[in-house]
Amino acid sequence: MPRFTVIVPAFRVQAYLHACLDSVLSQSFKDFEVVVVDDCSPDACGPIADEYARRDPRFTALHLPANSGLGPARNAGMERATGDYLIFLDGDDTLLPEALRTIADRLGATGDPDVLMYDYARTYWSGRSVRNVLADRLDERGPASFRLADRPELLHLLMVVWNKAYRRAFVEAEGFTFPPGYYEDTPWTYPVLMSAGSIAVLDAVCVSYRQRRRGNILSTTSEKHFDIFEQYDRVFAFLDARPELSVWRPVLFRRMLDHFCAVYASRDRLPHPRRAAFFRRASASCRRYATPGAPVPRRALLRHGLLHLGARRTYRALAAGRRIGDGLRRGVAALRRVVRGAALQAHYRVQLRLPLRPRDAVFAACGGGGYAGSPAAIEAKARELVPGLRTGWICRPLDAPTLPPATRALTPGSFAYWSALARSTYLVNDTAFDRRLVKRRGQVLLQTHRGTPLKTIGTDLLDRPAAARSTDFEQLLRDVDKWDFALSANPHSTLVRERAYPSAYTTLEHGSPRNDVYHRADPADVARLRETLGIPAGATALLHAPTHRDYRRVQRPTLDLERLVRVLGPQFVVLERAPHGHQRGGDRTRTTAHPRIIDVTGHPSPEALALASDALITDYSSLMFDYANLDRPVVLHLDDIEAYEAARGTYFDITAFPPGVVARSQDDLFDIFATDHWRGSRSAQLRAAFRARFCPYDDGNAAERVVRRVFLGETDGLPLPVPPSARRAAVPAQQHPAGARAAQG
Repeated sequence: MPRFTVIVPAFRVQAYLHACLDSVLSQSFKDFEVVVVDDCSPDACGPIADEYARRDPRFTALHLPANSGLGPARNAGMERATGDYLIFLDGDDTLLPEALRTIADRLGATGDPDVLMYDYARTYWSGRSVRNVLADRLDERGPASFRLADRPELLHLLMVVWNKAYRRAFVEAEGFTFPPGYYEDTPWTYPVLMSAGSIAVLDAVCVSYRQRRRGNILSTTSEKHFDIFEQYDRVFAFLDARPELSVWRPVLFRRMLDHFCAVYASRDRLPHPRRAAFFRRASASCRRYATPGAPVPRRALLRHGLLHLGARRTYRALAAGRRIGDGLRRGVAALRRVVRGAALQAHYRVQLRLPLRPRDAVFAACGGGGYAGSPAAIEAKARELVPGLRTGWICRPLDAPTLPPATRALTPGSFAYWSALARSTYLVNDTAFDRRLVKRRGQVLLQTHRGTPLKTIGTDLLDRPAAARSTDFEQLLRDVDKWDFALSANPHSTLVRERAYPSAYTTLEHGSPRNDVYHRADPADVARLRETLGIPAGATALLHAPTHRDYRRVQRPTLDLERLVRVLGPQFVVLERAPHGHQRGGDRTRTTAHPRIIDVTGHPSPEALALASDALITDYSSLMFDYANLDRPVVLHLDDIEAYEAARGTYFDITAFPPGVVARSQDDLFDIFATDHWRGSRSAQLRAAFRARFCPYDDGNAAERVVRRVFLGETDGLPLPVPPSARRAAVPAQQHPAGARAAQG
């Protein structure tokens, strides 16, 4: 008997069915069977089902003699099911990798409940994926399993069949089946949840819910949407037959009215001549099942009341009034923005006429992010060396807590922000300032850049539209013309950037201030960082930091990290840092929070992550150049180098001069770690040559050289670079005495 029976109804989904079935077939958890129910589909769904049944004995192709709809098709699949649990997957949706393993683990941890509810992400035709906004309802804290009465908020989740796993013995004992018609999930989901003796939740995205542009039921104009009334009749008939469940009547009544209002509000579902009849039917159902007692949000109270009275004209007028009101509010908000913007620019023009403040400096990094990078290192050193210097940092209010106490936070677009830009003598950034910045005579603008360039940048992107996208090159050059100084970490960066950003600025080849910390941190600092990140004592931490793919509209994981940690074993953990601008929980969704994968995407300091790790896995990220300072192993995972170079371009062949061993595929990468090549003698030789070429000035004193040159005007007597043989980078955790003792213990 398999653990799962996955039931896949298929009708007019030939374009998606292969992806659906492949998503099940590729699961690492193999104890399942799949019943594909061809609902007499006129396209190739039947032959596709037969194809998979021939390929794998766990697949069964069931062909119905006539089209019967989703409900009866699922019933037919249940009749063939032999698994412990039933999982329903629509033919145009997919399971995420590791979904079945994650579900199986959670079922085992919660004592095999009657129902397990898990999360989903909506995937749009563009490839954009967005997690369910009510994911917080699936919080796993608290009792492992419970009844619906203990967590009634679960009824606010999407009431569909495919975001749950059902214990088959429970379903059969209760005699649950699906009715025909549209909205067949309704008389299944509510009775199942109300009847379940035990429910558990899984806070993990397991299903990718495809949002088709056309062809799905919810965007189809049809009188079949009237089926919703019969489906709720079935729900209330179930309650009538189960007096012990009558406590749910008020809640179900309000949920029904919300559902009716949603269908009526959708202009795609009901034929226009039938809208009045739908409202009358909804009003009749409202009066028939009226049950007081459930709380109603104020916004819905009037709608429900008008529906109960059958006041369709008033209901329509209310809806029209709300639309007009929303439009007016948007218009007023837009007017306020225009007025405020004009006032800010007038204020800025006044400030530009006032004298510069010779001891004021404004800093920014990462496009207005928190205190980080080379600007932060320079700001800290400038406060130390420049008497009377007052510093401000441009950042969102959310990032203000990252600033030192002596540094003033400047909210972008505020009056204080424009005053600072107008009157500060020193302006330091690693990207561009606001394009409306007027560079005044006497102001000094320092561009620190962000790392050493491997991939094509600046005007070199002119003939690479996939990477350049909507770059305004004229504006880019106007920004470059405002620079007085540009910082460079090595001769390679100098040659590349002076060509890619042509102007009359002075290049300061002083090293990268953000890398100073690598030479100043001590073992206690490293241990503290590891503890903060939750890295177990004695574990080997691998920092995985891939870069953005310009040739992909939707960014997808470049490496199966769950498989990697299984291959490596329990002594390894992975710190996963997604590319800049890609956050977890939004477009990116993980099946589960693996205990040995730590998501550090939102961490403000890549330097701290590098210090805390024992090795780096990356591809084309400039982090490799900074990481080389630590003299720790680097492994490059370059499975798409031809596509990357074709779209973005690189300044040299990284495979010919890498900072460590190179893997051309995922399997190569696993072999490199399994055979210990990642930290062998060849790896050490490669990174030594790489460090000599790209880190000649990174000695812990780069920020001081920059401050003395730019803020103090010193041109002679700047700290000379420390010879490489005399540098002492922070020791990796596995070489600390404390770490060694933990490993031995």
